[in-house]
Amino acid sequence: MSPGASDAEVGVQDRTDGAITVMLADDHAIVRTGLRLLLEGEEGLSVVAEAGDIPTVMRKVRGHRPRVLILDLNLPGTSGLTAIPSILEASPETRIVVLTMQNDPVFAREALNAGALGYVLKEAADTEVVAASRWAPGEPAAPLSARGTEILSLIADGYTTTEIASRLSLSVRTVESHRAHIHRKTGRTTRAELVALARELGVASG
Repeated sequence: MSPGASDAEVGVQDRTDGAITVMLADDHAIVRTGLRLLLEGEEGLSVVAEAGDIPTVMRKVRGHRPRVLILDLNLPGTSGLTAIPSILEASPETRIVVLTMQNDPVFAREALNAGALGYVLKEAADTEVVAASRWAPGEPAAPLSARGTEILSLIADGYTTTEIASRLSLSVRTVESHRAHIHRKTGRTTRAELVALARELGVASG
């Protein structure tokens, strides 16, 4: 990034060189700075805009159309949770990864139901945000990632989200995020449909 480059110029440049464009929305500047350093230290990821409140989020999402929006739930203006549908309406191609301190699976379900693709706790940001930013935008050649296939197999075997999290040493939020990704990627949402998919892929034990 050149010192004098504007956000818009950066966005155009990143789109032409194939980088995944990311926008950060958090009301704490220090958090945004930390996330920017984390993400821009990774090849193929570029932060193109930041916002500290919902009105700014809406304006910059429309202007930059980022591939990924890292969104804090607690932002001035209105709840990040209630803003998700409006954000997706303004920029349907943007994939939203919620970043929050809320340690309640209910919030994860609400965020995913509202249209978010992922849900990451701030305490796990250093390990999960980069991964979430990479799988959020694209459709890889394989139908599902190795982890997604593993989780699909366990769903088909009848394990609950909590049980899957325990077996794989993951947080419940991470498993919920993977499950939402499977739903969006395959169009299969009910357990019966997921079991059928697991059988089609040869990963169901039954």
